[in-house]
Amino acid sequence: MQSLTIPRPDDWHLHLRDGTMLQTTVPASATVFHRAIVMPNLVPPVTTVNAALEYRARIMEEVPEGVSFNPLMALYLTAETTPGQVAEAAANDHIIGFKLYPSGATTNSAAGVKSVDALGPVLAAMQEHGVPLLVHGEVTDSDIDIFDRERVFIERHLIPITERFPELKLVLEHITTADAVEFVKNANNNVAATMTPQHLLMNRNDLLVGGIRPHNYCLPILKRRTHQQALQQAALSGSPKFFLGTDSAPHVQASKETACGCAGCYSAPAAIELYAEFFSRHNGLDKLENFASGYGADFYQLPRNTETIELVQQQWTVADTVDTATGPMVPYWAGSTLDWKLKR
Repeated sequence: MQSLTIPRPDDWHLHLRDGTMLQTTVPASATVFHRAIVMPNLVPPVTTVNAALEYRARIMEEVPEGVSFNPLMALYLTAETTPGQVAEAAANDHIIGFKLYPSGATTNSAAGVKSVDALGPVLAAMQEHGVPLLVHGEVTDSDIDIFDRERVFIERHLIPITERFPELKLVLEHITTADAVEFVKNANNNVAATMTPQHLLMNRNDLLVGGIRPHNYCLPILKRRTHQQALQQAALSGSPKFFLGTDSAPHVQASKETACGCAGCYSAPAAIELYAEFFSRHNGLDKLENFASGYGADFYQLPRNTETIELVQQQWTVADTVDTATGPMVPYWAGSTLDWKLKR
């Protein structure tokens, strides 16, 4: 049986939700990943250091005994965020950066930013203090096609931001287009991107052909195959600008399978195996280690993990559902086979 040992990976983009959902989501990620950047789009959003530390404490209560897990908290960037809050965040090791959600772009983003142009003083403070900006890069204008929202956001906002603040560390999260790949590749070394398993393994045919498949619905939405191929080539290139961020986003089955289904793929139960599946399919397993366990830590100027995990080449089937205190969830890849399995 073929096996692969790599340093324990990190998840640089993760949704855990809150309340009783943490009983399910925290163990699923903590037993695999050593660190994770936890997204702040709760209701109400996590906008202050104190709120983030309280949220972190609730997460830590659900970490299984004997497991080492370090949740790094992102703060929700709003029009009310001040340079003083940036300085406060910079002084706390548990806070990793600020997340920019355009208002209305995704789940629980109503409190997000309506005017990126008005963020100048806050972005200047982030550049000064070395605090990363984590970006959901989509415009929300009603006249912009949903498949073009990432490209337009890059053109309107990200290129001007990187020109105005060249020392600002910026991560374009869960990229989905060839446009995003080119932007990150051509930007300075302070710019990087995370990639999800669903955007590497699927395109919009997997969402729409043969009927709408709500458990493959995420935002940014899956794009056409040519964009998927551009992402795949970037991941396989070995460039340190691209690294793992699952964007695992739990929603109970009843919320996904409804007339207005929630956006998000809950990939945590098979996250590292899904990435191994992608790299294996493309004869690139030698690239998995840096993608999953190296480049993200390097970008955030954190030490690489010394603990290891082992993946074995063994077929297994992802569970049809995952039980939670609020009802069953259907995980990403549910009922389908993967060729690599984490040895636990």
